[in-house]
Amino acid sequence: MFTSTFTFAKRDYDADFFALDERIAQVARAIPGYLGEEAWENAATGLISNVYYWDSKEALQQLMEHPSHREAKQAQARWLKGYQVVIAEVVGTYGDGGIAHPLAGRDTR
Repeated sequence: MFTSTFTFAKRDYDADFFALDERIAQVARAIPGYLGEEAWENAATGLISNVYYWDSKEALQQLMEHPSHREAKQAQARWLKGYQVVIAEVVGTYGDGGIAHPLAGRDTR
C-alpha cells in the first residue's frame, strides 16, 4: 500500500479551484486501487494536508499522470502559497477498530 500526502498553504480560492479540486477527487476515487482519503488542518501553522491511500504504486501513478492533476500542478500558484507532496509506502497498519479509517481492517502487523 502507498500514501500520497499533499500538504499546502492556501491563498484565496475561487470557483476554478473548487471545480478542479472536485474533478481531481472524482478521478482519484474512480481509479482501481484507490482505498480512501482523509484531510487534516494544522491550526497553528495554517497548513492543510490531504492524504490519499492506494493499494499499489501503479494506482497512485494513474492519478499523477491524469491531465487534471497536471493542470493543477501548473496552476497551483494561483491558489497556494506553497506545497509539498510526500509519497510513502505503508509498512504497517493496525488499530482497535474504534475509528473509521481508509485502512481499517487491513491490519498488517
